[in-house]
Amino acid sequence: MNAPSRIRMNPPVFYFAATFILLFALTVIANPQAAGEWLLAAQNWAAHTVGWYYMLAMTLYLVFVVVTALSGYGKIKLGADHDEPEFSYLSWAGMLFAAGISITLFFFCVSEPLTHLMQPPQGEAGTVEAGRQAMQVLFLHWGLHGWGVFAFVGMALAYFAYRHNLPLALRSALYPLIGKRINGPIGYAVDGFGIIATVFGLGADMGFGVLHLNSGLDYLFGIAHTQWIQVALIALMMGAAVMVAVAGVEKGVRVMSDINLFLACALLLFVLFAGPTQHLFNTLIQNLGDYLAVLPRKSFDVYAYNQSNDWLGNWTVFYWAWWIAWAPFVGLFIARISRGRTIREFVFGVLLIPLGFTLAWMSIFGNSALTQVLDHGMTALADSAIENPSMTLYLLLETYPWSKVVIAVTVFISFVFFVTSADSGTVVLSTLSAKGGSTDEDGPNWLRVFWGVMTALVTSGLLFAGSIDSLKSAVVLTSLPFSVILLAMMWGLHKAFYLESQRQIAQMHSLAPFASSRRGKGGWRQRLSQAVHFPSRDEVYRFMDDVVRPAIAEVTEVYAEKGLSVITQEDPSHDNVSLKIGHGEEQPFLYQVQMRGYFTPSFALAGLGTQELKNRRYYRAEVHLAEGSQDYDLMGYSKEQIINDILDQYERHLQYLHLVR
Repeated sequence: MNAPSRIRMNPPVFYFAATFILLFALTVIANPQAAGEWLLAAQNWAAHTVGWYYMLAMTLYLVFVVVTALSGYGKIKLGADHDEPEFSYLSWAGMLFAAGISITLFFFCVSEPLTHLMQPPQGEAGTVEAGRQAMQVLFLHWGLHGWGVFAFVGMALAYFAYRHNLPLALRSALYPLIGKRINGPIGYAVDGFGIIATVFGLGADMGFGVLHLNSGLDYLFGIAHTQWIQVALIALMMGAAVMVAVAGVEKGVRVMSDINLFLACALLLFVLFAGPTQHLFNTLIQNLGDYLAVLPRKSFDVYAYNQSNDWLGNWTVFYWAWWIAWAPFVGLFIARISRGRTIREFVFGVLLIPLGFTLAWMSIFGNSALTQVLDHGMTALADSAIENPSMTLYLLLETYPWSKVVIAVTVFISFVFFVTSADSGTVVLSTLSAKGGSTDEDGPNWLRVFWGVMTALVTSGLLFAGSIDSLKSAVVLTSLPFSVILLAMMWGLHKAFYLESQRQIAQMHSLAPFASSRRGKGGWRQRLSQAVHFPSRDEVYRFMDDVVRPAIAEVTEVYAEKGLSVITQEDPSHDNVSLKIGHGEEQPFLYQVQMRGYFTPSFALAGLGTQELKNRRYYRAEVHLAEGSQDYDLMGYSKEQIINDILDQYERHLQYLHLVR
């Protein structure tokens, strides 16, 4: 087999995305006031013109992944049929759990519900009903829709990379639609738009994070809440993130992330048990029930009869655009850790595991803040949510015991989340703008540095152009073209699933019977001996050399005489040999015989010592097709029987091509 090429920059993707982002950043930095006004006007246009589209698109992404998981396609593996998950279920769940935590949870968990309380999309402000509606909206913004688009992108990346051996890139999802042209201008444009959306999504996250950290430092040490301080914080933390990304100190980062996760859970439990615990448990269940009850209606609620388009654009449309912008980043991460999972367990794991923590966090902090305002008259907290939202969480924590220590811990947790998110973001951006290498290989270090600098520039420029409003506007605008690409990816993924189902139907057609028995001509005694024989590595090597390779060579010669495009590939280690037949633009036929080792069963090891039994292995010459192992062994077949098996599988492949034409 040919070794994968070295990973390197993908020039068309890199130059397209980098040029757009650099020009945008320099324009905003050079003319911050004019850029801020233009961005705000553009967001108002988007809210009034395509707000309905964002609402519909996000609902389609969610419905698509849920229906796919519940259908027969849910049994398909994200990888070859014989692939097993790399991580245990517990470890995988833990990583999904960590993926759901971001510094923006700290920024919005208090400020958003209080803002909706005082400025509701409909109804009277400052009432108990407004507070209940605020939690419904909060759960909508942080609930299933967002994780649905993450699950969709992760599923598409993992399916085409691990099951069809295409690049771990967004363009691969369009292969069923445009074929090899994914490696041309159309495919590169798809990856470029994905990078642009991701940079602005990360920039928004970084902008909210910097505002949150600046407020914490202001509260603790009196550090001024100014734009230049924020730029200094961006440079400091992005510099730290880039150094971590380049150094590759994964173990240290992982340990720090684990500690941070523990501290975040501790902070959540502290707020729960130091506050009105019984009320917070009650409201958590109430909020969950309200959310599930209004989910279908809220998914399509554009407030068309309330004339609240400005509210919709500032909140729901922004959130949907932000989730879309983050989808390549988080989707690539969850695809990397999910090889070997079925689509069904992948979808429901991604939808439900992080969601539980996120909604619990939002409910506990949000209802704690609502209680302070509605029951204790703390109107200053509500005013802060509107006038200075980045300070609101600290003002809430001020009402708890040991507030200074708790706030200091919160600032520390936020800082580490900031660095780890930015670190992961630069690595993902470098991968999206690179080509070659294996699917598990990250992009070059210099690309990580470059994208770190670009993201920092974009964030700084947007903060100067109008702070929060500019961050929201940029995300809404840059996510718009990528949202259309996601719809095309959905079409491509659906077509790929259809083709897979037709392949399974074709596998059930046996178009030509075998010329002779599969197990030789020595009668039932030889058949039984073969069944209980567990060959050694050397026996399988000899079988591969003496029987399998001559059979494939003979078939290759005949296929070549018929004018077919035939390629035989052999691994340097001689562990496998394969035959590949091209069919132009149609999917090629692949037949591979691969030697695989297994531990010998104990009943076959009578008379051996314990240590010998433990280490003894046997080997099989297994048949693999393009979709993975077929789970049967050729040992004991004659050359003629192997040739018949190749022909049988090839005729099934032709039947598959017939069904999908």
